[in-house]
Amino acid sequence: MSKSDEDWMRRAVELAVERKGRDPANTPIAALVVQAGTLVGEGVNRTAERCDATAHAEIEAFRAAGRATGAMRIEGATLYSTLQPCGMCTMAAIWAGVSRIVYGAGREHVHAMYFEDRHLSTLDFVADAYKDDLSLAGGVLASECAKLYFGPDDEVPEDMQAND
Repeated sequence: MSKSDEDWMRRAVELAVERKGRDPANTPIAALVVQAGTLVGEGVNRTAERCDATAHAEIEAFRAAGRATGAMRIEGATLYSTLQPCGMCTMAAIWAGVSRIVYGAGREHVHAMYFEDRHLSTLDFVADAYKDDLSLAGGVLASECAKLYFGPDDEVPEDMQAND
C-alpha cells in the first residue's frame, strides 16, 4: 500500500520532534525526499548547530538523498517539508529535479519571522523561475505542523527573530 501525502507529512512531523523537540525556539523544521514511493533522504534544520546558513531541513534532506542515490538529481521525487520552503530550498528542489513540493504550515499559520518581507513566496518563486513541471501542495496537516512553530500572534523576542 502506498503512503499518502498525510502519511509522509506525519513522518516529517515525527522526525522534527525526534531530533529537535517541540520548542519553537529550536526551529524544529523537518523535510523528507521521497522517490517512487521510497524515502531516500530526510533532514532537520541544523543551521545553528552547523553554523551554516544553508543547513535548512530541505537542504539536509537533499544532501542525504544524494548520498543514498549517488546522484545530484532526484528526478520525479517529492519534497515534503513541515514549513513552506524558502526560495533557496525551492531553487534546490528545482536543481534536484523534484516534481512536487508538499508542505504543512504556510505563511498564514506561523509567525511572520519565518517569512520576512524580502522573502519570496515559494509560489511566486516557482512562477518566476518558469517551472511549470513542478507542482506545489500546501496545508497538508497544517495545524499539526504549525504547532511546532511560533504562532502568528505570539510575542517573539527580537533577538530570536533570525529573519529580521
